[in-house]
Amino acid sequence: MTQMPTNLKALAPDMGALPSLDQGRPDCGDFGLKIHRDGTWSYYGSPIGRKPLVKLFASVLRKEGDGYWLVTPVERGRIEVEDAPFTAIACERQGENLLFTTNLDELVTAGKDHPIRIEVDPETAEPRPYVMVRAGLEALIVRSVFYDLVAWAEERNGLLGISSGGVFFPLGPCEA
Repeated sequence: MTQMPTNLKALAPDMGALPSLDQGRPDCGDFGLKIHRDGTWSYYGSPIGRKPLVKLFASVLRKEGDGYWLVTPVERGRIEVEDAPFTAIACERQGENLLFTTNLDELVTAGKDHPIRIEVDPETAEPRPYVMVRAGLEALIVRSVFYDLVAWAEERNGLLGISSGGVFFPLGPCEA
């Protein structure tokens, strides 16, 4: 008769922690998944309409220097991301903090660990704002939410910006 191991954690990894890429998982190549600029996911060109499935994929999403990967306990595969893997679709002020909601229902409070950054598109000169969601994965802040941030912004030292979590995030220069 086989005995059950006393340490069940030895059999099952901690599902709350993302697996590391360097633990010898076989590289399965391209998974055929793509995250579009608007936050929709597709599989070989067909949109994935089941949000719980997308949330499951997103839970094992990692960004490494050479791109984006889905990393499971037994394998890993590359996926394509057009811009950022998430979109910030809503933001509300809670006292001195900004609470963002992503397209996958994750809540992120902007601050030291979840900074807001602005990139300027070199072709159009339009701002592309982002907020860090987790472990190197950002959300593109949608235009309507960015307009809210600008409406709440204040001027400091010639910069228009917004504070959250005790950090001032510049949104851009003040126009004369």
